[in-house]
Amino acid sequence: MKKKHTKNREKELHWEERVVQIKRVTKVVKGGKKLSFRAILIIGNDQGQIGIGVGKASDVIGAVKKGVTDAKKRIINVPITKSKSIPHPIQGISGAAKVILRPSAIGSGVIAGGSVRTVLELVGIKNILGKQLGSSNTLNNARAALDALSRLNTFSETAKNRDISLDYFYT
Repeated sequence: MKKKHTKNREKELHWEERVVQIKRVTKVVKGGKKLSFRAILIIGNDQGQIGIGVGKASDVIGAVKKGVTDAKKRIINVPITKSKSIPHPIQGISGAAKVILRPSAIGSGVIAGGSVRTVLELVGIKNILGKQLGSSNTLNNARAALDALSRLNTFSETAKNRDISLDYFYT
């Protein structure tokens, strides 16, 4: 029993958390204004798993804790090629934010800005080009990048869906 517990603990230690944004937000109530904090967090394990979470609380530490638990609920798997890139170009949309992701040559690094860069670094992608269009909203851009990454297909998945052999893609 103890070995299983330590294995779960080891898996938890590999997750890297990054706070993307902390905002002080107010709500108007009968007695005046109520202050609280909103934290946007991204967690990833550099091996193709990523999650984005949002937490709100009256203090920053509580908001961050809530954001981590929210992000762990929303983890997705991303296919990554051997060259630490994505299999094909793709677009993602969330609200008014639009993100374009394109695979890049080996050694080019992560060319992206804002929260999209954080998402791509934490998922484990090393060679990619990303562009944010439409909105500068941090949360929507991160969600648009996550939308694009969740819709990626590997060559084997595409071949299986089309009922053709995998050799067709390499000729």
